[in-house]
Amino acid sequence: MPETLAPSSANRPGTGIRSILAELGHFTLKEARACLFAGLFFASVLFIPRTGILGIPRYDALLAVAVLIQVWMIYTKRETLDELKAICLFHVLGFALEVFKTSSGIKSWSYPDFAYTKVFGVPLFSGFMYAAVGSYIIQAWRLFDLRVLHHPPYLWAGLVASAIYLNFFTHHFIGDYRWYLAALALGLYARSQVVFRPYRIDRRMPLAVALVLIGFFIWLAENLGTLFGLWAYPHQLGAWATVHVSKWSAWSLLVLMSFTIVTNLKHIKATIHIPE
Repeated sequence: MPETLAPSSANRPGTGIRSILAELGHFTLKEARACLFAGLFFASVLFIPRTGILGIPRYDALLAVAVLIQVWMIYTKRETLDELKAICLFHVLGFALEVFKTSSGIKSWSYPDFAYTKVFGVPLFSGFMYAAVGSYIIQAWRLFDLRVLHHPPYLWAGLVASAIYLNFFTHHFIGDYRWYLAALALGLYARSQVVFRPYRIDRRMPLAVALVLIGFFIWLAENLGTLFGLWAYPHQLGAWATVHVSKWSAWSLLVLMSFTIVTNLKHIKATIHIPE
C-alpha cells in the first residue's frame, strides 16, 4: 500500500469509511480519465469486426479511429500541442520497434490481416498503441498532481532509457541484457518516489513499483489484443494462448523509457526535485 503523507492542518480530511470510499472513488475516476485514449481505442477493437467495416479493412479502420481520437483530445484540450510532440515520439519509436520485430529473420510477432496502411508489413495503427502509454502517463501526471521525489540526474536517466530501447533490438544478436538493465534502473531509481493526490490526501509509492504495476496492466491489455487477433506471437498461430509472462518485464522497462521521455516536458520538469 502507498504511504500516506501527512496533510496540512488546514486541509485535513475526515477519517473513516466515507473518506476512504471518497479517495477510492476519485482514484478510480481519475485512472479511467487517464486511460481515455487507450480505453477508446480498445473499445474500437471490440466493435470493429475482423472482417472490417463498410468495406474498410480492420487495421485501416483502427488507424482512422486512433487519428480521430488524437485529434479530438487536442481539440478538447485534454492534451496540449507540447504533449503531442512527446506522443508522436512514442509513435515513431514504437513503430520502428514493430518494423524490426516483425521483419524476416526476427518474426517475434506478426500482423496477419490485410491493410492498405501497412508499411514494411506493419499497420500504421500499431504506433498508437505505444502512444497510448505516453498519453496515460501524461494524463495521470496532470490529474493526480504527480510529483517525483529524488529523481536521478537526467543524463543517467536518459542513458538507461536509451540502453533499454536499444536492447529490444540488439538482444537478437548479442544477447538479452534486460535483467542487467533492470538492476541498473532499480539502483538508479532506488530513492525515487512518486507523490500523487487521488482527492484530498497526498500519497506516495516507490517509482519502481508504479512502473511495474503499469507494465502489468499493459501486459493484460496485450493479452486482449492477441485474443482479438490484432497481432499474434508464433505460439499463438495455431490457437490462442496467453502472452508469456516475460513480456511483463519488457513492458515495465518500456514504461520506464516512456516515463523518461515525459519527464522532459517543460511543464513537468518544474515539479521534479533533483537532489544536489
